[in-house]
Amino acid sequence: MEGVKPAPLAVQQPHSSNADQHWPWWPLLPLYPYGRRRTLVRTLIPEQVWSFEQLQGIFYVAVPIRMTVLRLRQGLLLHAPVPPTEELLGELRALERRYGAVRTIVLPTSSGLEHKLPVPAMARAFPGAEVWVSPQQWSFPLALPLSWLGFPRSRTRVLLADGLPHADELSWHPLGPLDLGIGTFMELACLHKASGTLLVTDALVAIPPAPPPLFEGDPTPLLFHGRDRGDQPLIDTPEQRRRGWWRMVLFASYLQPQSVQVPSFSEVLSQAWQPGLRQPRAYFGLYPFRWSPGWEAEFRALLGPRGEARLQVAPVLERLVFPRCREALLTWLEKLGELGQLRWIVPAHYDAPVACSAGDLLALASAIRQRPWASSEGSWGYLAGIDQTLLRWGVVPSAAGGDPNLRA
Repeated sequence: MEGVKPAPLAVQQPHSSNADQHWPWWPLLPLYPYGRRRTLVRTLIPEQVWSFEQLQGIFYVAVPIRMTVLRLRQGLLLHAPVPPTEELLGELRALERRYGAVRTIVLPTSSGLEHKLPVPAMARAFPGAEVWVSPQQWSFPLALPLSWLGFPRSRTRVLLADGLPHADELSWHPLGPLDLGIGTFMELACLHKASGTLLVTDALVAIPPAPPPLFEGDPTPLLFHGRDRGDQPLIDTPEQRRRGWWRMVLFASYLQPQSVQVPSFSEVLSQAWQPGLRQPRAYFGLYPFRWSPGWEAEFRALLGPRGEARLQVAPVLERLVFPRCREALLTWLEKLGELGQLRWIVPAHYDAPVACSAGDLLALASAIRQRPWASSEGSWGYLAGIDQTLLRWGVVPSAAGGDPNLRA
């Protein structure tokens, strides 16, 4: 594709242990990286679009999460905020000195907890910015007003209901709301007209075949999952990093891939506490996984025909969010396929930017129409079991739900 090419990576060094002082809740959950959160800042489109990436996961199943920063005429816009650590805020202040103040903070999803939690802290860090949120926000187990969740009452606006920010420079394209039973799924894609960059949140991803540069500061999660047994040491080689990345992606995509089994507790315990593994970094040798031969084929199925990252619906969303809402998703993709300015897609997870034209999105929609949807076979089986259980319990609706007026 002709046009602007992404700038080279600019890898940041790990920050000091007080990096999470603006993010006080992390000790309450086993969320990797346990207070050692670092930020990788990349220029995606020179002078216009930047990516602020962090790792996030449960224990050592960690994948990148992204906040995208747009340069607008009035200043900067933060899309899908990540935790505002001291390191991240320092990088944002540097952008502000060159391109103007942070004017707008956008939460583009109603259900993505990892995107919702950082917003109040980011809003406190930038008291002059307006906060815009997706419609149909919800909380569980109690439905609480946004102000009770830390969103600033006086400067929080709802997208669509209260208008749209920077409508002369951005166009907004809602998917949903879709009824999930306990709440709703909704996200708004945002096209930055000047660069032809479409920002999406969770619905679309592009999974790279190699570990992202964000792991260069600490490859421990890759090395942990690159092993076959708990009594094997964490040896840092390119092959171990690749194997670890592939396995983490399978966990993140399917929760329990078909090719992984959980060995007996006695087997796990017998391999623990071996010399060199008696440390928290290796979870003291506790490794409750056994991978079947040929597991690599499951990962390769997530790549393009030449082994490259390809744009796709995230498998876990296809099976748990969209199994009965395929038409709503296809309508959204086909609407996006009318955006003639489109040149790049930047999801909030995995790879970015992804070269993409409007025709590519129409081709993706066509391919989805022609293939089986929300399979229950192979690695989809565990997700299908969760979905069927929720259906039996009446937690999720048995038919597609949504507001057609907001899917236009």
